[in-house]
Amino acid sequence: MPKDNYSAEKIQVLEGLEPVRKRPGMYIGSTDTRGLHHCVYEIVDNAIDEAMGGYCDTILVTLNDDGSVSVEDNGRGIPVDIHPKKKKPALEIVLTTLHAGGKFGGDDSGYKVSGGLHGVGSSVVNALSTHMIAEVYKGGTVYRQEYKKGITATKLTETGKTEKTGTKITFTPDAGIFDSTTYLLDTLMTRFRQQAYLTRGITIAIMDDRKERPEEDLQHPRLYRFHFEGGISAYVRHMNESKEAIVDPIWFEKDVEAGFVEVAIQYSKSFQENVISFANNIHTAEGGHHLTGFKAALTRTINAYARSQSILKEKEDNLTADDVREGLTAVISVRLKEPQFEGQTKGKLGNAEMKTAVESVVNEKLAEYLEEHPAEAKEVVGKCMLAARARMAARAARDSVIRKGALEGMTLPGKLADCSSKNAADCELFIVEGDSAGGSAKQGRNRKFQAILPLRGKILNVEQARLDRMLGNNEVKSLIIALGIGIGEVKDMTKLRYDRIVIMTDADVDGAHIRTLLMTLFFRYFPELIEQGHLYIAQPPLFKLAKGKDVRYAYIEEEKDAILKEWGVTQQVDEPDVPEESEEEDELAEGEENEKKAKKKTARVGIQRYKGLGEMNPDQLWETTMDPEARLMLRVTMDDAEKADVIFTTLMGSEVAPRRKFIQTHAKAVKDLDV
Repeated sequence: MPKDNYSAEKIQVLEGLEPVRKRPGMYIGSTDTRGLHHCVYEIVDNAIDEAMGGYCDTILVTLNDDGSVSVEDNGRGIPVDIHPKKKKPALEIVLTTLHAGGKFGGDDSGYKVSGGLHGVGSSVVNALSTHMIAEVYKGGTVYRQEYKKGITATKLTETGKTEKTGTKITFTPDAGIFDSTTYLLDTLMTRFRQQAYLTRGITIAIMDDRKERPEEDLQHPRLYRFHFEGGISAYVRHMNESKEAIVDPIWFEKDVEAGFVEVAIQYSKSFQENVISFANNIHTAEGGHHLTGFKAALTRTINAYARSQSILKEKEDNLTADDVREGLTAVISVRLKEPQFEGQTKGKLGNAEMKTAVESVVNEKLAEYLEEHPAEAKEVVGKCMLAARARMAARAARDSVIRKGALEGMTLPGKLADCSSKNAADCELFIVEGDSAGGSAKQGRNRKFQAILPLRGKILNVEQARLDRMLGNNEVKSLIIALGIGIGEVKDMTKLRYDRIVIMTDADVDGAHIRTLLMTLFFRYFPELIEQGHLYIAQPPLFKLAKGKDVRYAYIEEEKDAILKEWGVTQQVDEPDVPEESEEEDELAEGEENEKKAKKKTARVGIQRYKGLGEMNPDQLWETTMDPEARLMLRVTMDDAEKADVIFTTLMGSEVAPRRKFIQTHAKAVKDLDV
């Protein structure tokens, strides 16, 4: 046996902020662009805590040209007096010690409610920065202290006099820790807009002072201000901009023993539900007790009103939860002193008392609204009743689809060319545009783990169709049966038959449209496939280049240009065949003849632009697009579900005006439009 030398000296003890630098992902989630932007959110969240306490109304975020970020608020200013136990300025303790801040005390001087990492945020950002400068404006004096990689670099000093109050934190993210240190204005704006909606009356401004900006940020002005007096009522109106609303937003709030509850709801003529929830301004993507309480109260209250008005007859079944949430956009925001977050991404509120709190507030306030606004109440209940009738029709259609799937053993003769493996973790389904490409894909695939489902034409736009009509579409029906997980109430993700679902369409306008229609279907009815990383987009090559026996494939224009440059080609042709020299060339002068021959030599390169997958033979399709060892695929992710909802509604919804506006706004950004 090996010698036992496992002793106390082998145990590693990380002091101060050292564990943050060693394991940054544990504190900010990741070191990619999400983690980079999360650092800004943490500092801004501290300022928002001041705003929620009623001490601050303006926050300015500046992207500086040297790569640093400054966050300034007009709150009370972080305390700078000496801490009685630590014998250091409170500012230094807050910025250099984990779990230190004004979020733990039980007295009224700290925060009643707060977001952020509960005393962890500021110090974590400090640890992950090469340089941080803290300026505090308090009691008529400006205080300043500097830090490097989380370690105090200078003593706290008084640098001048001032009439303002607040805190300004400037930090430079450590390029040795983050994959990239380039901030995206659009990403920050989305977050700050959301926070401004949630904190009614606050102004959050962002200034981009960088001389060189990322290309995606060039469309935005350098200064943005977000201020919404309507709060979350304005938020739901914003989310429904591209939809036809049935009623104006319904808004109510109430202080309760467990904290504070604020709710805004609005119904539209769309078929999709978009309900988002927050606890202390933190987006609870996985829901929690506050969302459960809201859903239960909404269903109960609308049913009670419909019965009291005899809209629902005695023999009729109650409206279901799905009925009352069709076409609903809602924001539920709660504030409480000690939130408990659960779930894989800490995005679920675990405080059970908030279920009762939200339920009681919605029961009371929504019932009052319906009684006091009979015309609007009639519209809302009418929408829910229509959804119930559609649900009955959809159930019959869905049962038909499920029965058909079971009878056919989940295969579709003549459509689905299934794989031989029954282990879903190894299998992938290629959804292919057209029979021609489907034929090539079937011949070129690896039959053991690759299945092919060719689609004929364009599938139904599900954004403008209810479930019953959707299930009447043969192409959609084929896809649902192939996936194996069912749809709606009977959806079961454990029955998914393929680990990777790959959309493979032509690289033209029609292909892009079909891809968008499929993405709409997955986003609206199978969002779990996107969230769990099962959905991909194949990337077939755009060009085939041939020079003698040297054949290369290029997936983008830049790659094609690089290959031509490598071959020393200065003149290009569009077809692989180069014509022979004509007799007339013999009559050219000697100099002209040599020049012609030189051009001829460089022109002996065939460039084929693939317009469709059907132009590739099975071997080419396999080696460029389907071979796991060589292919290029994009995984579809959903970082911002709210933004995705707006885009799908705008581009695929029934309202024409928002789509026209979108096209006019972005038309100039389109490159190489294929029409």
